[in-house]
Parts: sequence; structure tokens; C-alpha cells
Amino acid sequence: MFDVLQHAVRAKEILTVLARHGFADLISKLELPSGLWQRLLPHPGPVRTPGERLRLAAEELGPTFVKLGQLLSMRPDVVPHDILLELRKLQDRVQPVPAAEMLPVLTHAFGRPPAEVFLGWQDTPVATASLAQVYRAQLPTGETVAIKVRKPHLQHRLTVDFELARWLAGKVQLHVPAWRHLDLPGVVAEAREGVMRELDFRHEARHQRYFNSLNSSPAEVYAPRVFDAFSSETVLVMEWVDGTPVGQLRGDESVEDRRRWARRGAESLVRQVFLAGFFHADPHAGNLYIAKDGRLCFLDWGLAGHLTRRLRHALADFWVAAVEQDSERIVQIAADLAPVDARPDLRALEKEITLALREELNFAVGRQALGRAMLRLLFLLGQQGIPLSRDYALMAKAVLSIEEVGRMLDPEFDFRAATAPVLRELHRERASPGVLLRRSREMLRQSVLGLQELPFELRRLLRRLEHDSLAINLHHRGLEEHDDAVKIAANRITLGVIIGALIIGSSLIVTTGIQPHLFGYPALGIVGYLLSAVLGLYVVWDIIRHGRHR
Repeated sequence: MFDVLQHAVRAKEILTVLARHGFADLISKLELPSGLWQRLLPHPGPVRTPGERLRLAAEELGPTFVKLGQLLSMRPDVVPHDILLELRKLQDRVQPVPAAEMLPVLTHAFGRPPAEVFLGWQDTPVATASLAQVYRAQLPTGETVAIKVRKPHLQHRLTVDFELARWLAGKVQLHVPAWRHLDLPGVVAEAREGVMRELDFRHEARHQRYFNSLNSSPAEVYAPRVFDAFSSETVLVMEWVDGTPVGQLRGDESVEDRRRWARRGAESLVRQVFLAGFFHADPHAGNLYIAKDGRLCFLDWGLAGHLTRRLRHALADFWVAAVEQDSERIVQIAADLAPVDARPDLRALEKEITLALREELNFAVGRQALGRAMLRLLFLLGQQGIPLSRDYALMAKAVLSIEEVGRMLDPEFDFRAATAPVLRELHRERASPGVLLRRSREMLRQSVLGLQELPFELRRLLRRLEHDSLAINLHHRGLEEHDDAVKIAANRITLGVIIGALIIGSSLIVTTGIQPHLFGYPALGIVGYLLSAVLGLYVVWDIIRHGRHR
């Protein structure tokens, strides 16, 4: 088990920052040693919403907690959507790592100093984030490239912070019943796995290559090309995108161009989700660039979602039902995807979903927040014990981001209209005669194979019956408490019999006057009385301690 005292300074810093941002009451419930912690906690700061306080605390605690907050913003099944929307505002506020510390990373990755590999190499980064820094240079062939380099010594710092976060989450899980259903240690463990995966830039490179191979509109949208010969686990070299982030457009572009970019981004994302089953999980305004040639470029592929065909089709039904405000159909789809042991209150869930859809997708008054609606629906399902696929949560966040980008570009942006062609194409994929015929053939093939194997399985069963080797295992559920009660009762009856035998035997010994004597009575009889008294008192005390039901 992780020893918190080994990193007490960092633990104290985390608790102090949380208290400063208004979480002192929560920390006081965790039964931490008062001499070590409570005297170090300052009074909370200005009154803010829980989401704002959580976001500010994460930004002050640094890269690990910023990443943790960003990944929590992709868990609408766990985090209430008002806090989730606030966590989406988390920003990396970090200073660039000096060139002297970054140079060994680059030299190790390339086998020689970067100035000997690239033309026009400069030590000043063009962008800095919590995990990496980006440099601009040229290949010997003359192509301008962006070089994304992982910061040094991240592994140890992230490990310490995530272990402390897991320890703190375990304390909250144990001592705050209202948060127990959230499984915070599991959420932290999942976030840690995601961040550690993001540290390996080979995953990001594969995502970019895969998107470009599936992209059906390379003349409109694309991802930067990766130069595999120069890329590794710690360094990613890709083509330089000469353009402007959507969030930094000056506003002098034509209305038609802005509408076209909004439509392209939305259509591309929905095509990624429903047709490819592979999509960019965080297409916010800083990750979408308008290139000089007018194309839309998706940057930062560290986090991507993956959907199987079954999940894609269920999601399409879920999507259409949400747009049509068919809460009954949403509940039915969610119940089909839920774990077998889930026991949701479907009537209450349908009522909550109906209310959420009316508030977030009220087309009569022009409210078309499909992304917010999807986030809220996933949270409601999670509250009822129906945790849908993590990639559904990534999809909902991606939809929310692309909606915001679309309305930033075009205030009249209609997400439904932009995505309708993709949904029609998906419907053709699911219901075309060729697809139906192929599925029918597959079903017939599986049925024939099953019939062919049936005689063999029957012979095997009869052979086991013949040799008395067939065993049926029965497991009674819900009888554990009764089993414990029977054992406790049997033990007490046994003790009662022993106590009774001791009293009777001691009485017989006393009447006989056998030597030696103690206080004028046979010592063996006195010992028997005392032993029976001790055992009797123990039985009475045990009954009182555990209650009458035990």
C-alpha cells in the first residue's frame, strides 16, 4: 500500500489547496490525524459554485489534477452535468520547461542533438501544455514540421499525484456516504490509465494515421501527417499546420466560409462516430484549425473514442430518440445495454429523462443543446446503475464541443441539419437489401452449424449420464445470513449445554464433600461453579452486544 507519509509535503499541499477553495468541510469528514492536517488548513476563500471551486483547485494543483479534471469532464455518468461543464473550462497554466532540460529528451529520441537532425532548429517552444511542448523546425527535405516533445520526469510526478488522489478518493468513498455510489477510486484509476496512455505519443500517431486512412473527405477535413521515421514514444513529428485556431479567428471571414466550416466539422465528427466508429474525443476550438487552403484540421489526437458496430447502431437509435424526445425508447435502449445485475427504477428514469429532454431540446423555443442533453441523459442513467460505455461519454463531450465550435462560427448553426445526411447513410448501411441479405445468410449459417453440432452434444450428455459423471452445481443466494444465524444459535446451544453440565456436575461434587476444600467446600465444585458463571456471563454479554437478531 502506498505510504502517504512518504510524500507528506505534497499531500499537505493538496489538502491546503482544497481547503482554500472551500472543501475544508469535506476534508474534516475524512478522519485524518488532526495533529498532522487540520491545523494546516486555512479558511475557505470567496463563495463560488462547487464546479468553479473544483476547477480552480485543479488548476492550482498542477498538470496531474488538470488532466484528472479534464478526464472527469468526460464522465457524464458520474459527474453532474453542471460540474462537468465547469471542468471543461480547465486550462493548462504552465511555464515552458527550459531548453537545457528538454535537450536530453530530444537527443535520446533522435540519437543526436536536434540541431543536427532538423534545419532551423530553435530552442524556444511555440506551444506549451501540461504534458508536452511543441517546437517548429524543418526536415532536411525542406518540409516544415511540428515537433511535440514529452516533458522530462513526468512519470514520477504523475505517479505520486495519482497515488495521493487515489488515497484521498478512498477516504471520501469510506467516510462520505452521499458520494459512495460514484466509485471515486475507480474513476481515479481509470483517469490514471488514460493519462499514462496519453504519455505514449505512438498512440496519438496511430490515431492520426487511422483517421486519415478512413477520412472520406480529405479535401475538406484532415489530420496532420505523421513522420514515422522521426517519431517515438516521447517525440511526435508531424506536418506543420499553417493556419488559425477556430477560437482565434478575427471575424473578417465571409459568412459562407464560416457556415461551411461549421457544417464540415459537425458532419465529419458524426461520420467518425456513426460510420467509422472512431472519433476525435476533444474537438474544442483550440484543437480545430482553419488551414491556409481552407481545410479544417483536427489536432491533438491523444484521446480518441472507439465504438463497435453494435454500439454505433444503438447510439444512432439513442440519438434519434433524443431528438424525437421519445423517453420511453431511450429507457428501452439503455436497459438493453445495461449490465445483467442492474435494477433501475425505469418509471422514475423515464420521468427524469422526459424532463431533461424538455429542458435541453425544446425545439419550439429554439433550444437545441443536443450535447448538453446527451451529457445529462448519461448522468441520469449512471445514477440508476446503468453505466453505458465510456466511449458514449467521450462521444457526448465531443458533440458538445463541436456544437460550441459550430455556433462560434455560425450563430444560426443547426446541428441536426448538418448531421442528417450521415444518419441517412447509416440507415442505408443498416437496412439496405444487401446488408439484410448478408445478415440472413449469417443467421442461417449459424443455425445450420448449431444443428450439425446438436447430435454430438446430445451424445456427449448421454455418455456422461451413463458413466454417472454428470454433476449439477446449485448455489443458493441470499441464504448467507440465515447460515450465520444457524451457526450462532448452534454455538450458543452448545455453550448452554456445557454450562448446564458444569452446574449439575459441580453440585454433585459439592454434595459429596470431596477433598481438597476451599472455604469449606470442595475446591473442584467451586471451580466448576466459577467456570459456568464466566461462560454464562459471556453468553449474556454476546447477546446484548450483537442485539437480539444475533
